[in-house]
Order: sequence, then C-alpha cells, then structure tokens
Amino acid sequence: MAIKFHNTLTNKLEEFRPIKTGEARMYHCGPTVYDYVHIGNLRSFLLADIIRRTFEFLGFKVKQVMNITDVGIGGNNDEGEDKIIKGLKREGRMISMESMKELGDFYTERFKEDIAKLNIKMPDVLPKASEHLPEQIELIKVLEEKGFTYKTSGGIYFDTSRDPHYGRLTTRSNLVQQGSTLSRIRENTEKRNPQDFALWKFNSNLGFPSPWGQGFPGWHLECSAMSTKYLGNTFDIHTGGIDLAPIHHNNEIVQSENACDCELAHYWLHNEFVNVADDKMAKSEGNQITLSSIVEKGFSPLAYRYFLLMAHYRTPVTFSWEALEAAGNAYKKLKETYSRLIRANGTIRDSYKKEFSEAIENDLNTPEALAVVWKLIKDESVSPADKRVTLLEFDKVLGLDLERNEFLEVPQNIMELGRKRQEAKNKKDFREADKIRKEIEDLGYEIRDTGETFQVFKK
Repeated sequence: MAIKFHNTLTNKLEEFRPIKTGEARMYHCGPTVYDYVHIGNLRSFLLADIIRRTFEFLGFKVKQVMNITDVGIGGNNDEGEDKIIKGLKREGRMISMESMKELGDFYTERFKEDIAKLNIKMPDVLPKASEHLPEQIELIKVLEEKGFTYKTSGGIYFDTSRDPHYGRLTTRSNLVQQGSTLSRIRENTEKRNPQDFALWKFNSNLGFPSPWGQGFPGWHLECSAMSTKYLGNTFDIHTGGIDLAPIHHNNEIVQSENACDCELAHYWLHNEFVNVADDKMAKSEGNQITLSSIVEKGFSPLAYRYFLLMAHYRTPVTFSWEALEAAGNAYKKLKETYSRLIRANGTIRDSYKKEFSEAIENDLNTPEALAVVWKLIKDESVSPADKRVTLLEFDKVLGLDLERNEFLEVPQNIMELGRKRQEAKNKKDFREADKIRKEIEDLGYEIRDTGETFQVFKK
C-alpha cells in the first residue's frame, strides 16, 4: 500500500509521489519565539513529527526543515507591530536589537525543551529568520524585477492582483476565516488590494538595513526564503496549522512560485485546532495552556502526545483536564503492559505490522494505529516476546517512548523481598519462596520470574 495524504491544495486524498524516489523533503512552519508555545501550537509540530517518523518507518531518507520566526510581524495581520517587540514590552525590557535577539534566543530554547519533552524529533535544519536576511532581500529583488511589488510609506508590498491564481489553497477555513481575518487587518489606504501583504516593513527606530530602507522582513517572506534555501525551489511537503492556510500559506505560494516560475510544494497538510470550551486555543484569546502547566498538574508530557494521537490530525479536538486524565491513564496502562512483557528474542508479527502500516499510510490515521496496538496487546495467541518487539516497531511511528520506564519505580523494600525470594528458590526452599511472593502481592506488587532473575511490577 502506498502512503496517501489529504492534500489541502487539491482537497483530495492523494498517493504520495516523491520528487526523488526514496526521499522526502519537508518544510514545517515553526514558532514565533516571543512567548512560550501553547499546547495548541504543539499539535502542528507533532504532525510534522508523525510524518517524519512514518517516512522513516517506510524506509525513506528524510530532510526536514522548520523555521524559527525571531523577527517580523509574525501573524496574518501584517499591519501590526513586530511580535518580538510586543514580547519585549510585555516583559518590560528595553526595545533594542540586542534585546530582541536575547528574547528570541530565550524562547527558542524553551521551544526546543517542549518538543523534546513530547519526544518530537529535532528537525534537520532549524533556521532563524534573523540569520537569513540576505536570502529574503534577494527574494524581494527578484519579485521587484518581475513587477510584483510596489512601495508605500509603510513598506514594500506584494501586488496579489498580478496573479489570477492567488488563493489556490481551498479549505473549510477559507470560508470561515479568510473574511474574518481580512476584516481584522487594519485599513491601509495605500494598499492596492485588501489581500496584498508586506514583504518588507519600514521602521526608522530599529531594524535591518535593506535597499528600500531600514526595517524588518514580512513573515510570509521568511518562510519562502528559508524553505527554498534548504530544500530547493520545489519540495515534497509543506505543513502547518489550518489557520495558516488561507493567508500565510497562500502568500507563501504566490510569492515563491512567481519568483521561481515553479511549484513550491506538491503536498500541503494542515492540522485542525485544539479547542478549549469550543474556542480555538490562542494567545489572543487568553485561553492558552502550556506544556509546563500540564507537567505542573502531574501529567506526563507524553500523556498529551497520546491525547493528540487519539484523534486524526484533521479532526478538531477539545482539550479538558478530564480528557487529558483519561488519555494519561490509557498511556500509563500501555507503558505498564509493555514493561511486563518478557525481554526475550521475539519476532515482529507481520500480520499486525501490515494492519498498523495500512492505518498510518492512510493519511496518518493514528487513532486506527492505536487500535491496532491494543488489539495486539489483547491477543493471547501472540507470545509476550513477539508482542514486545512488535510494539517497539510501532513505537517508531507513535513516539510514545515505550522503552523509557517513567511510571514503575519499585520501592527498595519490595526489591529486597524479591531478592530474598530468589535466594529461597535457588536453595529450592519453595515454601519460603511462595510465602515471600504472597507478601509481595499483599503489598500491591507482583513478581515474575525471567530465567535466573526476576521482575517486579505494580499491580
């Protein structure tokens, strides 16, 4: 079975056909590092991770790029203030280029910590917008030479009316969000069209030098410049949250494709929102929850990963502490079940691997993949050793870190009883061994013999 994705560009489920056989090149819109990312943001990074893991599971060579927006407007409303400057004001810090770098570097490191806690693999390239100014300026020059730009008192803008195909991404969010997003864009009487967007914004107080004046690059420009630098003018897959499709990604497409006269990406994948009480989670809504706040309440970060895997990435999910607790309990049960499986040579069960692969190759159907996991666990005809190695194979995609034992810390007194029981067995004092086993069970644990040693588990 060939892997299939729902391509937002065509609004169809399509078989993946790589540009180069056996390779997958992907770009993912990363964070704007002016604050901590919230758990809604993290869903898009998990999607990127699942795609990468799936390709690696299938034997592909993967190149993965995710940007860091540490300068620029950083939002669909490009008439506002640089978000990094907003972050400095929020924290009462001096407004300077040095402070902007310090703030961006700080939240970049916090972002890296969060994705590590979620067991999200670090992208091969994590480029910062502030370190790619020459590429962005060069892209504006190309568009200028081709007649796609114009100058206002506020900056250099892209003229969307020059491309009759502008707005090629068709999603359900176009109808819901494009009108509301454009209505929030502050009126700019110098813009030729409401959809026109900034390639470069002037700022007389601070910024970077450019042929047009001091200022900052536009958010949309950053992604085009960095994706094509590291992946080439045309690459396989571009991903992001569904809210990016109608404005940011359409703008990426129009500027990139008119600059190079070629297609930017063949497949566009978008994840749905994480909602809180029927509203999407967003900093602007004041309802964001961070991964740190989840940990502070006693949950494993991977319980949140499991929570997201329970739903298809194109399905909106509603977060609640009760729902997270249920996911956490299921995840804990899975980890404990796995840890009880005997560590011995086993064989990956092909029938289960085929079923798992069919689920994940069908537009990354992680709920169905999890169902296969539990089906395997309950199958008494499969030996514990075979279950263990097969589950470990599945975890290459799911990323639930089954090998790491974070739940089962057995107290020393219980382990000491286990050792005494082992000594009794070695002396063939089976009555004493049975007595100690009963004592261990009465304390809420169970003991399992594994050859010449033993394992102890919480009941």
